[in-house]
Amino acid sequence: LSFLIFCRKSKGKPNGKKPAPEEKKLYLEPEYTKSRITDFEFKELVMLPREIDLNEWLASNTTTFFHHINLQYSTISEFCTGESCQTMAVCNTQYYWYDERGKKIKCTAPQYVDFVMSSVQKLVTDEDVFPTKYGKEFPNSFESLVKKICKYLFHVLAHIYSSHFKETLALELHGHLNTLYTHFILFIREFNLVDPKETTIMDDLTEVLCSSSGSSSNGGGNGSSNSAGAQNHVKER
Repeated sequence: LSFLIFCRKSKGKPNGKKPAPEEKKLYLEPEYTKSRITDFEFKELVMLPREIDLNEWLASNTTTFFHHINLQYSTISEFCTGESCQTMAVCNTQYYWYDERGKKIKCTAPQYVDFVMSSVQKLVTDEDVFPTKYGKEFPNSFESLVKKICKYLFHVLAHIYSSHFKETLALELHGHLNTLYTHFILFIREFNLVDPKETTIMDDLTEVLCSSSGSSSNGGGNGSSNSAGAQNHVKER
């Protein structure tokens, strides 16, 4: 079920050549970060409306984000192959999938995304987990399942930025991607759905895209310096 990679700096070779400079993160260029499909104040949009049950709000938004992120990935899926993305890597972090028995599985990015989308699809269509009928109650584990879903959806979004932003630009869909990312990040922060340590890897982008929405100091303001200091180390998750 189910992402340019900035891993460790290459060491200098014996011939005395300097290591190649790190490739710039294209998605951080101001001309692209300014692109949105709407100027709506997302901070207000993610807040729980009065008289709306919290679980209903989480269910509705989580399902919507799943469909939109799945659609966004589908626009570049033909470029995300087992050859181009041999591991599920985002910047300096490599992700592994864990099956139902907890076994760690190393897989390509498209395989990882397929694992994510298949498992989430199964959950959001399960009436015992995401009930849609009147009188049906949410399970006690609902919030923890939503947190798990949001963590994996973040991995997919981060992979699109780190590995397929050039294709997204070519398709002129970066405005859609920026809008989706901003909305999603503000939502998961509003309800503490994803550990800030999990999203630190994209803090530089988050700060640029979400600062105008009043979120720069919410949940990850100091992550940029941490991620900068960690670029020489490939992490596994």
